[in-house]
Amino acid sequence: MNSSKFSFNKIASSPSFRSIISAVMCALVGIIVGFIILMIINAEHAPKAISVILKNFMYYRNNGKKLYYLGQTLVKSVPLILCGIGVLFAYKSGLFNIGIAGQYTIGIGIALWSALAWHLPWFLCIILAVIASAIWASLAGLLKAFCNVNEVIAGIMLNWISLYIVNVMMANETVMNITKSETYSIEATSPGSLLPTLGLGSFFHDNEYVSIAIPLTVIVAIAVNIILAKTVLGYELRATGLNKDAAKYAGMSDKKNIILTMAVSGAIAGLGASLYYLTDIQPWKTASVVPGMGFNGIAVAFLGELNPIGVIFAGYFIQHITQGGSFIDTKYFNPQIADLISSIIIYSCAFMFLFKNFIVKLAEKKKKDSDNANAEKGGKE
Repeated sequence: MNSSKFSFNKIASSPSFRSIISAVMCALVGIIVGFIILMIINAEHAPKAISVILKNFMYYRNNGKKLYYLGQTLVKSVPLILCGIGVLFAYKSGLFNIGIAGQYTIGIGIALWSALAWHLPWFLCIILAVIASAIWASLAGLLKAFCNVNEVIAGIMLNWISLYIVNVMMANETVMNITKSETYSIEATSPGSLLPTLGLGSFFHDNEYVSIAIPLTVIVAIAVNIILAKTVLGYELRATGLNKDAAKYAGMSDKKNIILTMAVSGAIAGLGASLYYLTDIQPWKTASVVPGMGFNGIAVAFLGELNPIGVIFAGYFIQHITQGGSFIDTKYFNPQIADLISSIIIYSCAFMFLFKNFIVKLAEKKKKDSDNANAEKGGKE
């Protein structure tokens, strides 16, 4: 009995354990609240609806369709995960990159223009998108470093500017079907600009959108984790984030680190945009709002406990729920109920600290009870 309590205390004291349990609790809160809302709307069909949302691709009985829609979910998780990693990278360095949405938008514009107007090969489209997004993010970094402009304010303004720039840029007959207000298919216009699949689609029932984007995303997550945790650069960036004055006193260039951090964060967002849109899974449509992918990336970063590997699972989970909503019976529910559940999960991330604190207190209580029991036992002896 004492050993089991000791084991619980030891496990609960692990930051990784607390992070995982807190993320699971956030997900459960979102699912339970979502189910209650479904019950209010239509109690009879609510159980089936929540089941369908959670099943996603498992909704289909046909194994081929299951694999196809699993591939679809993975493809759509890529930009969400990379936007989350971009936010995470900046946050670890003490910056809140709310401008990730605008950097993602710039990445979309440059990737699609490079493919549809210039017919460049896929790797050049990616490189240009990454560079453009990095430069765009650097503007907020420059304002922060030299003018002390808060990066949140600068990021919000740049988000809207990026949207209007891309809308204007894409409103060109070279790249867009003006009557539909959406860009042309890359496959029909410039097949060489499509991301190579390397046969990965065959593992997902010949899903034509499954490409090298998926393994590249995992590689980026691992690389960012190594950079932040194991390199001098990562140490300097984290040190600047923790205490800019102390880092400067230690000989680190705080201005350079701020600009570099924002540039790398934006570059990751641009990579996510290019890896998604160069699959040709969807066109750019003239929009009146900034793509939500960037803002969702902020929530995914925190749901993943600001850990690149955790962000992979958090991004997939949010996309799994969202994709599952497209399968519910629209006679009784709006498919956007899945977005609502995702939003609740994201909102509950704000209470992660409370969840962690609860776990710590529970572990302390169990340890105290164990110590008291041992003391009583020793007294009797």
